Amino acid sequence: MLRALIFLLPLALTIYAFIDCLNTPEDEAKHLPKVAWVFIILLFWIVGPIVWLAAGKVRQGPAGRRQGWVAPDDNPDFLKSLKDDSEKDIKEKDETVLKDWEADLRRREDELKRRESGPEAPPAS
Repeated sequence: MLRALIFLLPLALTIYAFIDCLNTPEDEAKHLPKVAWVFIILLFWIVGPIVWLAAGKVRQGPAGRRQGWVAPDDNPDFLKSLKDDSEKDIKEKDETVLKDWEADLRRREDELKRRESGPEAPPAS
């Protein structure tokens, strides 16, 4: 088991570093062109991947997020705009419902006043 681990661990590290290098944009590869990093990772089996992971790529921690496209559910500006839009829609719907209720109330009050004012005379023939 230990012999397999000695072989599989560097292989997994090499595969990970190789895929990471291929997925890295050219402008984020540090010190050497990306093609050179691919050859270093593949030729120097254990040292190449470690050097790539340590010094081959521009890495930014959680404080320095990479600028560019951000998923909508991670973008605070987008979430705020949704909240603002939904508040506007709710206010507009509330105003519409309130106006409808007021119109219905007026109609009912007028109808009650007509009923209370007395029976209407039948039309003369």
